[in-house]
Amino acid sequence: MKRQWWKEAVVYQIYPRSFNDSNGDGIGDLQGIIEKADYLQELGIDVIWLSPVYKSPNDDNGYDISDYRAIMDEFGTMEDWDELLDALHDRGIKLMMDLVVNHTSDEHSWFIESRQSKDNPYRDYYIWQDPKADGSEPNNWVSFFSGSAWEYDEKTEQYFLHLFTKRQPDLNWENPDVREEVFNLMTWWLDRGVDGFRMDVINNISKTPGLPDASIKDPQSPYQFAAEHFANGPRLMEFLSEMKEKVLNHYDTITVGETAFLPIEAARNMTDEENGYLNMVFQFEHMAVDAKPGTHAGKWETRQWELPELKQIMTKWDKEMEGVGWNSLYFNNHDQPRQVSRFGNDKEFHKQSAKLLATYLHTMKGTPYIYQGEELGMTNVQFPSINDYRDVEIHNMYKEFTEERGYSVEEVMRKIWTTGRDNARTPVQWDDTVHGGFTEGTPWIKVNPNYKQINAKQQLKDPDSIFNYYKELIELRKQEDVIVYGKYDLYLADHEELYVYTRTLNEEKILVILNFFAGEPVFELPEGITFAEKSLLISNYEVNDNEAILKVKLRPYEARVYKLTY
Repeated sequence: MKRQWWKEAVVYQIYPRSFNDSNGDGIGDLQGIIEKADYLQELGIDVIWLSPVYKSPNDDNGYDISDYRAIMDEFGTMEDWDELLDALHDRGIKLMMDLVVNHTSDEHSWFIESRQSKDNPYRDYYIWQDPKADGSEPNNWVSFFSGSAWEYDEKTEQYFLHLFTKRQPDLNWENPDVREEVFNLMTWWLDRGVDGFRMDVINNISKTPGLPDASIKDPQSPYQFAAEHFANGPRLMEFLSEMKEKVLNHYDTITVGETAFLPIEAARNMTDEENGYLNMVFQFEHMAVDAKPGTHAGKWETRQWELPELKQIMTKWDKEMEGVGWNSLYFNNHDQPRQVSRFGNDKEFHKQSAKLLATYLHTMKGTPYIYQGEELGMTNVQFPSINDYRDVEIHNMYKEFTEERGYSVEEVMRKIWTTGRDNARTPVQWDDTVHGGFTEGTPWIKVNPNYKQINAKQQLKDPDSIFNYYKELIELRKQEDVIVYGKYDLYLADHEELYVYTRTLNEEKILVILNFFAGEPVFELPEGITFAEKSLLISNYEVNDNEAILKVKLRPYEARVYKLTY
């Protein structure tokens, strides 16, 4: 595998609405990020992934874009964006923008023109279809955000496709003019100095030709429909190849595609170092490890996840990509609940489990992604009322589950507390003052009440804090090439509590021992791991470096990383 700067990088995602508010209007903004540039430098990250800051009516919190070359008023101005770019670059931090081009806002000038008439020059920028003979929708597809994926337009008496909200019409990538528009706007941002793109739902840009009905007769499950007809269409690789040829080949970029439902063979092709199109993808298979199979509720029905299954998924993705492409490493983002609440223990072993999860993600092979507040161990939130939530997906689900599916309010609220996207969108907790120091005004969404116990000001002062552990991990990754480039090998695949693996690069080897639960299992050195000397690189408990590791009783959520020599 070639050495590449983006393989060695650690990426930090900023969801700007909830990061830091500089002007007291309750909404995070670009100047707020600039205020925290020194904090980001202190953490040691290399790249910022900035969630959308483009002009938007905010039907889906900025993922409905009305102007790709302008900044949302709530976030600031293009001058603020230029200042942010300079502030990051001055500190050695690169900036990756969110590229949202499967769909636009219905307020984008293209769509405003498109719906004027059937012969408008922009009509074919979007996916319009006649009703069926009986007047019904063109097919049985359903939206990710509940309900039909089609919206009827009275003026032109046709339906347009929207895989997300009805205010997010899908672009028609079959139209070469659309592709040229996208490539032009990418070039425009790269020429301004941006360092790459995270590509939102990028494997949805090619749909099944003819837009046929889905054969799966389950209107409750958009995820099954997506796997059949929304995602990984026949021209996907062709479109990405054209993007690479016309844009990406001309810049030194970091690119990552958001690719739910992407088969691993397609991921290999997409990220192939010699012939692929993107540096890496976000695969979602491990994000379904706690989903209850065979239900109609999609992500909202959960089960207790099992460690052997997680190991199997992550090992498969490592081995299939080995020597060909590159993986991303994440357990949470703006669309997922907080990782310490989902995969750790945010009560009795909050600090230990947060550090354990960090150890795992930063010692696996791939590029680690930190979601804002993760480095503080921020947790899920349990707001008492649906009125405390802001996410369109949550509100659509609440209405559907209580009014159409017969769930009680209490049952639905428990699902939201476990899985809802607003768990990740509460403001970053900077200190123990009102609203966690996020704003001097009224925040757009409430702050998690535990901000007095979990905040950046306290953790920066505490050498044993989660923040300082992340800082140590990031620095360790920069010092040890074996952590970035070393071959991954799994041991104890069926163990229900321990996740054990090695990373090997030439004559260097590290051994990672992780106790993923609150029990105290005994670790015994597996056959095949031999060494003459060992040194402890990092651990989340006090450990005697001279302690033998042939047989060790581990503490709850204990993590140890050893360097082995022969």
